[in-house]
Amino acid sequence: QVQLVESGGGTVRAGDSLTLSCVASGRNLRDYAMGWVRQAPGEEREFVAVTNGGGGLPTYADSVKGRFSISRDNAKNTVYLQMNSLKSEDTAVYYCVAGFYSIRPSDYDSWGQGIQVTVSS
Repeated sequence: QVQLVESGGGTVRAGDSLTLSCVASGRNLRDYAMGWVRQAPGEEREFVAVTNGGGGLPTYADSVKGRFSISRDNAKNTVYLQMNSLKSEDTAVYYCVAGFYSIRPSDYDSWGQGIQVTVSS
């Protein structure tokens, strides 16, 4: 399994930008897709973005497409989520995930502890 630690969350205003980082540790990290899932209060976990082991094939939820960008630096074992034009509805706990390439949160077996992102309007 992969251990994941997120950083970079916080409180920002609508329209601002924020970058989340996730450092992974474990064996054969390039074998794993890595991505982000979020959960807003009272809501189910929602897929946000994923990239494959080589940092390619980025896929985004429709709700963030054009605003968020996922990238991966395998030399640093780190995946990033650049979030631009943030909206209040982006407020959630964001989880870094690793596993098989999927847009279904339930398919991931490695999760970070989660980090809060709050967007004030």
